[in-house]
Amino acid sequence: MKKLYQKKMSSIHSSGLFAKHNIETGTKIIEYVGEKLTKAKSDKIADVHIAANKKAGTNGAVYIFTLNKTHDINGKVPWNLAKFINHSCDPNCETDIIRGRIWISAIKDIKKGDELTYDYGYDMYSFEEHPCRCGSKNCLGYIVRSNLRWRVKKKLEEKNLINI
Repeated sequence: MKKLYQKKMSSIHSSGLFAKHNIETGTKIIEYVGEKLTKAKSDKIADVHIAANKKAGTNGAVYIFTLNKTHDINGKVPWNLAKFINHSCDPNCETDIIRGRIWISAIKDIKKGDELTYDYGYDMYSFEEHPCRCGSKNCLGYIVRSNLRWRVKKKLEEKNLINI
């Protein structure tokens, strides 16, 4: 199978993965890999990553991906290029868990050179700590699961942070 992506600088956030070739809807592009952890160990590692980010004055870059009810994948390993796929409020990819493996697949046709993105699906807890820079038309400025964006919009309107 030919490699469908390449890592390059991204306008969304530092580095990103970009389509090396045209990619058709439904194509499995890359597997999100890393260390399989129990939820308890994953929570501890996430706390360490978050504390390090706060100390450095940055947000994000935790790379913990929910696998199932009992385990997560810590994708902060050198061999996991999927960790460079950025969030978008108008994504061209989605994640699928198939037989205990996390795959990133195209949900629309992707042109050569386009950045690969998916919706990180964060909940509303501490949404203000996760700014979004995807630049899509429907972006509210925060990384929040699509079905919760109306709530974030309402909160922001109440705080007079946006005029919609």
